[in-house]
Amino acid sequence: MKTKVGIIQFPGTNCEYDTQNAFAALGCETQILWHKEDTIPDGTDLLVVAGGFSYGDYLRSGAIAKMSPIMKAVKAFADNGGKVLGICNGFQVLTECGLLPGALKRNEGLHFISRHHHLKVLTNNNTFLKKCAVNDIVNIPIAHHDGNFYIDSEGLSDLYVNDQVLLQYTDEVGNLSNPNGSVDSIAGICNITKNVFGLMPHPERAMESLLGSNDGRRMLEGFLSA
Repeated sequence: MKTKVGIIQFPGTNCEYDTQNAFAALGCETQILWHKEDTIPDGTDLLVVAGGFSYGDYLRSGAIAKMSPIMKAVKAFADNGGKVLGICNGFQVLTECGLLPGALKRNEGLHFISRHHHLKVLTNNNTFLKKCAVNDIVNIPIAHHDGNFYIDSEGLSDLYVNDQVLLQYTDEVGNLSNPNGSVDSIAGICNITKNVFGLMPHPERAMESLLGSNDGRRMLEGFLSA
């Protein structure tokens, strides 16, 4: 049976169709879910909060989107063990609504960054990255203005103790290479129960070698046999 993927769309979202195409290429059944809906379709295996600029990033990235009706349903879905993936602005939304710890701030250099960047896989003890090996280096596009992940020292310690740090920004051989000032060069995390995932890079844009990388396939394929 096909994996059923729901993709959340807010005003200003601009990666929902990239995300839909990526999961469709993996053989999934996909559906775009408008932010004013207040229920999740029966049988949904994965919810993706896609990237973009929900509500124009007014107030703070993700701060308005967290109040949309569908987010109550997303929280309930996650609380019941449903799998949720937030990509870029989606990561920001998930931190704003408390489904993931920490916060995303303005990039350290105060500029929008758009390029491919290498990442190191720190753990594969989760659905998302189980098709990758620990210490794998993947090449994934980044495109963000507010990708500077912050968490206090106690929270950072908890992330590592609980195996919640998924990815770090590195160079092509695995040395830390931090593009935005994120604490510990962190590019992605999960919640303590490992069913909610967030990352700033865009694996849905790394599906074809012709376009620079197909490393995103291995990442997203983890959800297919969940």
